[in-house]
Amino acid sequence: MKKLTLADLLSIQAYAAQRPAIRQAMMQHKKTRRIALGPNAMLHFEDYLLMRYQILEIIRAEKITDETDLLAELETYNPLIPDGSNLKVTFMLEYPDATERKERLSQLVGIEELISIQIDDFQAVYPIANEDLPRSTAEKTSAVHFLRFEFTEAMIAAAQDGADWLIRSEHSNYQHSTETLPTHISQSLLRDFS
Repeated sequence: MKKLTLADLLSIQAYAAQRPAIRQAMMQHKKTRRIALGPNAMLHFEDYLLMRYQILEIIRAEKITDETDLLAELETYNPLIPDGSNLKVTFMLEYPDATERKERLSQLVGIEELISIQIDDFQAVYPIANEDLPRSTAEKTSAVHFLRFEFTEAMIAAAQDGADWLIRSEHSNYQHSTETLPTHISQSLLRDFS
């Protein structure tokens, strides 16, 4: 999948004119990129379109026009775009109540390394977690993690041929798995392997 360049961005004025249509399209696109894993975890599968939208929103909110600042945003968000053999995920633990959230995050240390994606009968793939910076301590985990799942050519070929996908959390305090992924989601994720 291609990475973002300055040519992919819009000026603040051009984005303002197109923002309603772009936002509507991105809200629909996000529905094909989000998977609940149990009642309190969500996987947001990132891609080129979502990262472009994220950067455009930042440019708008922070009124960024300087090329150096724009290049810094590209440098920040391009690593979240899949590279053709992987899926990149923002993994979120969602506990609305602050007291419960604090307690649960202390019970879920290491969960980011125990999320797996299995395609067909291949071995489950575990993520490379938080490459940018550590997000867990011995006392608690973070509510947000960035995960990269790397797949073999055989796994990708099987997925492209319609194999089933299974996503699991294997943490002893949060054991959940998905059913078969809906077609609109698996088809969207397959584009990340292009």
